[in-house]
Amino acid sequence: MSLIGNEDVQIIPANEASWDDLQAVLGTADAGRCQCQWFKFGGWLWRASTQEERVAGFREQTGCGDPDATSTSGLVAYLDGQPVGWVAVEPRTAYPKLRNQRVPWSGRDEDRDDGGVWAVTCLVVRKGYRGRGLTYPLARAAADFARERGARAVEAYPMIADPAKPITWGEAHVGVRQVFEDAGFVEVSHPTLRRVVMRIDFAGDRSA
Repeated sequence: MSLIGNEDVQIIPANEASWDDLQAVLGTADAGRCQCQWFKFGGWLWRASTQEERVAGFREQTGCGDPDATSTSGLVAYLDGQPVGWVAVEPRTAYPKLRNQRVPWSGRDEDRDDGGVWAVTCLVVRKGYRGRGLTYPLARAAADFARERGARAVEAYPMIADPAKPITWGEAHVGVRQVFEDAGFVEVSHPTLRRVVMRIDFAGDRSA
């Protein structure tokens, strides 16, 4: 349970939430069309995928409605009993598209196949609940979840919020820097003008 102002937020593994609740968070706009599959498809496979394939893949990955599932791909947040947020967090190797993108690797000597490093790739707040700081407890919960599931480290690839260059909700699906700073992540690289790599090393070893 997390607290925002005077509001209690409950955050649970997606397999303990219902599929309908998760779809209510994603809605019918960009997040609903993507179904958190952008980083799951490498190269041309994303363009070739259908909405039905993305929905089916996401449903299998989350294991929604199966509290006994041995794995899930993220967490769902509730406020006053209503589903309001989603964060994707899994081993970095679960995201094939990350393997060949500039942002995670530019200027870094990393083992791209290290399953001990987890990644936070998506943060979504349900329309009607945005602007209330809900991404902050989601980022903290994602780090805790990765650590509890045996991660050696967890990374994120957020945007830099600049008042002169507003960030749209489509761009902000990776989160913004201050949210991860609040959750204890530290910047390890700055590969583009508006993107940073941030990380928590649970064992205190940032050389890997």
